[in-house]
Amino acid sequence: MQFTIEPSFTPSSYPSLQLPDVQVVHEKGSGETNEDLFLNDDGLYGVFDGATSLSKRRYSQGLTGGYIAATLAAESFRKNGHDLYTSVVEANNRLRIVQEDAGVASDQRHGLWSTSLAVVRLTEDRLEYCSLGDASILILTEDGGYRLLTQEMDIDRETLSMWKAYSGDKCSIYEVLSEQILKVRSRMNIDYGVLNGENEALNFVQSGSISLAEVTDVLLFTDGLLIPRENPEAPHDWACFVDLYQAGGLKEVRDYVRDVQRRDPDNRRYPRFKTHDDIAAVSISC
Repeated sequence: MQFTIEPSFTPSSYPSLQLPDVQVVHEKGSGETNEDLFLNDDGLYGVFDGATSLSKRRYSQGLTGGYIAATLAAESFRKNGHDLYTSVVEANNRLRIVQEDAGVASDQRHGLWSTSLAVVRLTEDRLEYCSLGDASILILTEDGGYRLLTQEMDIDRETLSMWKAYSGDKCSIYEVLSEQILKVRSRMNIDYGVLNGENEALNFVQSGSISLAEVTDVLLFTDGLLIPRENPEAPHDWACFVDLYQAGGLKEVRDYVRDVQRRDPDNRRYPRFKTHDDIAAVSISC
């Protein structure tokens, strides 16, 4: 199987002459591989946040399980014309089969390939959406307001709070909190959902449709674009996020996030797993 994807980014393929204004930020973080992908294909947009399995195993061409999971999910949406929920089901089934073929044991859950996703399809007057995991869909409206279409998730809140409180010698969060990280990963599709081939993942899918009548912008992004927080227990600062976007688009948000992270190289003031996370983000001006 070919574990690659070349996201379509060809505005000329849109059937309408009123083409949407699309911005993309796609950037590798501090890790070796960018496991986040974006999709832009004839009115279909998505972001996919692959998560490296804790087994650290590599596969064909040295690819990580997280990258493969994100790729398989993106291809499943791109290659069929089904409603978005059906595409999630097909992606999950395909991921299970490919993992079985690769010898990934389903009962070793920490080794499963997984990805979060957020996908939308735009028609002339409606927006169909679907998400799973902690990838986000945010809409801006004509009255200056904003609204999340996805449930706000803090999968790692407890872990990052423990990291914030840690007062020992400088070292990696993976060394200090390895058991905690494994515990959280073992709760996928029990406490929170991710696409990893398990049937239980489908219980966490969020999907629906809304009118585009008063929508000005649609933003999809992985958690690498979230505003860093000093207190992991605090809510996300969506007002700051929207102000930055309105001032300079996705790039303005990206620059702010990277600057804050750069000034905290130990990952302790703004607790996180690594200095910079991967980013995949797409914005559509309606």
